[in-house]
Amino acid sequence: MTRVHIRVDAELSDELASAFPQLLKRTQRATTTLTGDLADQQELQGVLNLLSVLGVDVIEVVTIPDETEPD
Repeated sequence: MTRVHIRVDAELSDELASAFPQLLKRTQRATTTLTGDLADQQELQGVLNLLSVLGVDVIEVVTIPDETEPD
């Protein structure tokens, strides 16, 4: 499981954000950040592909290290 932030160049409606039930929507000044846990690279690629199909430009994708893993 990988925790990610995906920032897009759009204010996603609740209806559009519902296409990503595994991600939490947070809107700030004409951008939206989707945050949540994705199972693997394939699921992340699926989210990014769907955003592209919907015409939403991705500004940034950040993976968040798992705090439970030892260094």
